[in-house]
Amino acid sequence: MQYSNGYGSVIKLSKNRRKPFAARKTVGWSNEGKQLYKYIGYYHTQKEANIALADYNKNPYDLNNAKMTFCDVYEKWSTERFPQLNKNSISSYKATYHNHCSQLYDVCFIEIKTSHLQVVIDQCNRGHATKKNIKVLFCQLYDYAMKNDIVSKNYSEFIIMPKKTLENEKIPFSNDEIKTLWDIIKKENSDYVQISLMLIYSGLRISELLNLKKRHVHLDKQYIEIVHSKTQAGIRKVPIAKKTLPFFDSWMNKRTEFEFLLFNKKGDYFLYNHYLKYYWIPLMEIVHMEHKPHETRHTTISLLALSNTNPTFTKLIVGHAGAMSMTEKIYTHIEVEPLIEAIDKI
Repeated sequence: MQYSNGYGSVIKLSKNRRKPFAARKTVGWSNEGKQLYKYIGYYHTQKEANIALADYNKNPYDLNNAKMTFCDVYEKWSTERFPQLNKNSISSYKATYHNHCSQLYDVCFIEIKTSHLQVVIDQCNRGHATKKNIKVLFCQLYDYAMKNDIVSKNYSEFIIMPKKTLENEKIPFSNDEIKTLWDIIKKENSDYVQISLMLIYSGLRISELLNLKKRHVHLDKQYIEIVHSKTQAGIRKVPIAKKTLPFFDSWMNKRTEFEFLLFNKKGDYFLYNHYLKYYWIPLMEIVHMEHKPHETRHTTISLLALSNTNPTFTKLIVGHAGAMSMTEKIYTHIEVEPLIEAIDKI
């Protein structure tokens, strides 16, 4: 096929190749007068190569980036982006990349289309939150690729996310399940079980407990201070149930030089994904239960309701502003003692 000068060309390569057609551009001349080429890519059919050449001429990009794989783009993006993120965000991106994107690692980024990205989402057998994390990573990589002239079109925009299902319903621990956890504690003072009961009898979010610093734990007055939260209602004093005071006391006296209350097996800061993988999931397998860490909060709310706790006190304990009436808001400045009485009833 004859093209106009400077347009580029499509050629069929020799030998038995999986992708025998190549699209290329002339980028200069050698001292001997021979043309020097940069290759846009390699394709199964001549039609695909012609389309790639036409796309390039419509939206030219840096041909030096044409051979960059998905893996290459991730490495460059993460090197630039990770120093700006906190540990939890970095851990989440790494888990998404390593656990769900392996089929794209060696694919040239410019050859990836929406269909490739959609397959990764559709084949993921995890919940909606995990699929959302995958899409967020794809969007981040495409933003980086477009800023650096690796691609000219953002195919992540066209991903179709599945609808949320009832699998996201939160189910509290039953009385029998809670009894099972206490029975284990009586036989063995397991860190795994301690943390789960500390959550059930406090209404703390798992992130709040993992980020809790020892200076904010007041064992003598039986409460915890949550000083950072996404919402104003989340900044609060959380009562410590007498049942779990020994657990908090035990953690306070471990590694006294460490500022955080909890730490992992290596003695380091507890990342959520590390806790989930090495503490929570193994515990659920041992006790034959199917719960997520967040369901401990729903258990706290359920137990407080069964003990006829004032609904306003429940909101104050778990950090839910909800639709508080003006009368309820008056109680937001109460002392912690009534909340301790409430939590000790469950």
